[in-house]
Amino acid sequence: MTTSITDRKQKALLEELTELRRTKRALLLGHYYALPEVQEVCDYVGDSLGLSREAAKADADIIVFCGVHFMAETASILAQDKKVLLPAVEAGCSLANGITGEELARWKATHPDHFVVAYVNTTAEVKAYTDCCCTSANALEVVKHYADGRRIMFVPDRNLGSYIRRTTGLDMELWDGACHVHNEFTTAVIKARMAQYPEARVLVHPESAGASDETICEDPRVFISSTTGMIKEAARCKEQQLLVVTEEGVLYKMQEATPNKELIRIAPTAQCEHMKHATLETVVACLREERNEVRVAAELARRARLSIDRMLAIG
Repeated sequence: MTTSITDRKQKALLEELTELRRTKRALLLGHYYALPEVQEVCDYVGDSLGLSREAAKADADIIVFCGVHFMAETASILAQDKKVLLPAVEAGCSLANGITGEELARWKATHPDHFVVAYVNTTAEVKAYTDCCCTSANALEVVKHYADGRRIMFVPDRNLGSYIRRTTGLDMELWDGACHVHNEFTTAVIKARMAQYPEARVLVHPESAGASDETICEDPRVFISSTTGMIKEAARCKEQQLLVVTEEGVLYKMQEATPNKELIRIAPTAQCEHMKHATLETVVACLREERNEVRVAAELARRARLSIDRMLAIG
């Protein structure tokens, strides 16, 4: 049997990557939404909370961040002594682009008695005006921790904010932003798919537009959590069918954890195009040439880090 050109090319890339990461002391971090071929070569694959922790403790000279721009910025904030590379400069984020530091500063000025909690899916400038960051994995804990005696304003995701508001009963001020992928997962979309698969366990990311709907939240088939939480629930639940309400990239690690279960995408549109810009070729090229460096200036990083450190201190 002859080896295809594609196979030979991939083997050559993998061999080059092995050598590059050794000689350059590089650490590859990847988000669950990255392409499977990229997840395969990363030293660590996880959600935003896990990736933040890995960046903070990285023992490497170079971090290649296989995700989107705000994630690479967060790594630079936490690892100022490291060179952080992004495989594709066009890898942005609709949610992070939904608010600027200047806009948050103006909004904050109109609510001087409020404590600002920002989803980590934000730029370094926004984090610099934030009191504490959060991820989907610890958002409830962060808000509960700081809500004692304080009024909360939450940016930029109205869907995650609505879910937190409903779960905690707190009357938070919410910025009107959303992830363009999760915003498509409305109550109607989720319920229609649930009707198609009445025996399925339904795993819902709280960024989803329908996550805060009462009929979704209170359905016993539904489990709402971060991507890591969804993967863990997929592995431990008894159901053999899993309806997955988040970006489709998580299916790769979820299937590894549950090889004998049927995973069902919520919709054909469950894909973030920005997360797919990193390929094996772009990962190797950016490390080879040390291109697409993302560096947050020292003073901005100092201000932004306060909100991240507060988050990490909570867990």
